[in-house]
Amino acid sequence: MKWIAIIIGCLGILLTVKPFIRSANWFIRLGDFPRLQVLSLLVVSLTIYLFSFNAANFFDYIFPPALLACVVHQIRCVLPFTRIFPKEVQSAREPDLDDSNISILIFNVLMENTNYDGVLQFIKEQNADVVLLAEPNESWSVNLASLSEIYHYQVSHILENHYGMMFFSKLEIHDTEIQFIIQDDIPSIHTQIRLRSGDSIAFHGVHPRPPVPEERGRSTERDGELLLVGKAVRESNLPCIVAGDLNDSAWSYSTRLFKRISGLLDPRVGRGFFNTFHAKYKIFRLPLDHVFHSHHFRLIDLQRIKNSCGSDHFPVWIHLSFEKDATAEQGRPIADLTETEEAHEIVSIALRANRFRRNSMRRLKENIAKLKQKISRRR
Repeated sequence: MKWIAIIIGCLGILLTVKPFIRSANWFIRLGDFPRLQVLSLLVVSLTIYLFSFNAANFFDYIFPPALLACVVHQIRCVLPFTRIFPKEVQSAREPDLDDSNISILIFNVLMENTNYDGVLQFIKEQNADVVLLAEPNESWSVNLASLSEIYHYQVSHILENHYGMMFFSKLEIHDTEIQFIIQDDIPSIHTQIRLRSGDSIAFHGVHPRPPVPEERGRSTERDGELLLVGKAVRESNLPCIVAGDLNDSAWSYSTRLFKRISGLLDPRVGRGFFNTFHAKYKIFRLPLDHVFHSHHFRLIDLQRIKNSCGSDHFPVWIHLSFEKDATAEQGRPIADLTETEEAHEIVSIALRANRFRRNSMRRLKENIAKLKQKISRRR
């Protein structure tokens, strides 16, 4: 049993220590995600080891304190997302003032999922003001076409690479753009929404690539995209909402850096984990789908809806109240000089790397076009 505790504990220590390394490598960034799972491993290891403790050697004196230190650190990381922690976003003072409210549904539908009718019915039942869908391809676009009867404002960029996006709104939108912030095959949707009160708010829908081996194996592009959005949010000073499947955990360093650069708040702080992925495997669930907002809003309701409709993500429902006096009572995160410089460096690396890739692809396409012209002339 003691050896089992050592193996489990060493794994927990490794996954705890790795995120301290400032590297974009996927193997290092992996430790940012399963903090609840790692905490469980550490507690199990510590419990087993203490019951079998016999002070036989020096290792018996250093291993339990190392486990305990890791347990304390993991608790510090996840504690803000428990009900015993102070709420970062206040509850709405005017929840019944419909003109200043906005309800949002975000849902990664999973491109391979074919439960089109189930998702369509689910969206209609939720009846949100705004819907943001990640991963829709052409089949999803065709099967959700009837939503145009309910949502008169739509923006979409359909792709077959798991990064398509669809945006639906009952509220009027303006100044809308589809941007490719870092990579030319990863779209994001940016628009302004006019509330029923006449006030305009900015909305940014994002779905960056995750740091996994099959997706270039690093977090640079993901972090760069989020930080550029965060910088734009900070500079605009508009009431703002950033939402989507960010492929990052709520408690990671990169998420905290994004919050401090953008000045946005996380309504989950002090309320719960709201784990959205993986819908089919409870033990591996993580909070990957996010809604951040500026300090102009208070919270009416926030839910992780349990009906995944066949997707590997659960949908997130949020109902916000735009209250102009909220800014006086809700502070916002502020990045220090070191964090600002770090964010600038991450963005610069991401832009340089992908600018080279874009230029290479452009030259390749030009060469292919020239080759086709030569072949056609010979014919």
